[in-house]
Amino acid sequence: MPSRVRVWLNRTYAENVFFMDQLRRNPSDRAVEIHATHGDPDSPVLAAADTAELEPEGLSPAAYVEYALDQCARRGIDVFVPRLHQAAIVAHRAEFAAAGTALLAPTPEAVAVFEDKAVAYEAVRSVGVPVPPWHRVRTADELLAAVEELEAAGHRPCFKPAAGAGGVGFRMITRAPFSLAHLTGFPGPYVQLDLVEEALRRADEPVDWLVMPRLEQPEVSVDCLTGPDNRVRLAVGRTKNGRRRGFTLDERWLAPARLIAEGFGLHHLSNIQFRMLGDRPVLLDVNTRPAGGLHQLSLCGVNAPWAAVQVALGEDPGVIEPPFLGQDYTVVSGPRPLAPAALPRQRVDSEVLLPAVPVPVRAASAGEVLPL
Repeated sequence: MPSRVRVWLNRTYAENVFFMDQLRRNPSDRAVEIHATHGDPDSPVLAAADTAELEPEGLSPAAYVEYALDQCARRGIDVFVPRLHQAAIVAHRAEFAAAGTALLAPTPEAVAVFEDKAVAYEAVRSVGVPVPPWHRVRTADELLAAVEELEAAGHRPCFKPAAGAGGVGFRMITRAPFSLAHLTGFPGPYVQLDLVEEALRRADEPVDWLVMPRLEQPEVSVDCLTGPDNRVRLAVGRTKNGRRRGFTLDERWLAPARLIAEGFGLHHLSNIQFRMLGDRPVLLDVNTRPAGGLHQLSLCGVNAPWAAVQVALGEDPGVIEPPFLGQDYTVVSGPRPLAPAALPRQRVDSEVLLPAVPVPVRAASAGEVLPL
């Protein structure tokens, strides 16, 4: 009987409870034990894991690597899926390998390129992938010059941090004066140019933003699984247009995604996002980690998390073609159990094999997909 696989997810997104579910429902009928750590005791990934711990706060990247190596040795981790301090962790891949742990993460060089969006845009443009026009700004004067240039070209300017993830810090710029109209309904992404300028001039230190055109839908996120030989094993696009979601194998999106994944060493799972600039797709962002919506590929008959674990373990699944493309769908929220308020749950007997069978049916969970 194949041995149990122990997988660790550190301080990850709540949606990765579905990543964990798919590992347990793997088509190889392999027993999987999942360890999770987080800084928030109410993270649902702690409750969904077999063993869980709260992470210490305030660790430097170097200290976090030491903490991670200790976790891997103490927990007998076979595959580590790092999100927090990914750059520092992948720089020590050999030390994790010596401890018997495979990292489900790209090369240090790939992480370094895509940590900074300006560096990333320059890099992918050099290999022929279209990118939007962009300006790196750090001062109010640079912001005004960038906005005026984009507006003169007929674009609607927006800005976001040069380093960041998940849309944090994204704002769209408007010249409309602040009024009661901006206080009705729900808060939106628009911010007045004069307020941004004033805030920058009063700031004690410079910002580091990219100012670029507002790109249009559809947004297509291509989930890629790439082996250590730089060959893509899986590439499927997830489309987003308002509430409606779907899937695509259109080469307009997949070809540039493969070029990026294979050309820059985006080993294991990555997510490469595109949007429209006029009538052509351009790169929006590159995530060197599994996307929060990766589990949605299950609607195409694909278990991407398990295929990625196989690659990490050296068990190459070969090229994976979705047997079908699922129907269009939307995403709704729902309840998910949490651990007791005192401490995250721990398994007592760590040597008992987990049954490799589907977990019991639960109520609809946060981020669960439903057909339209």
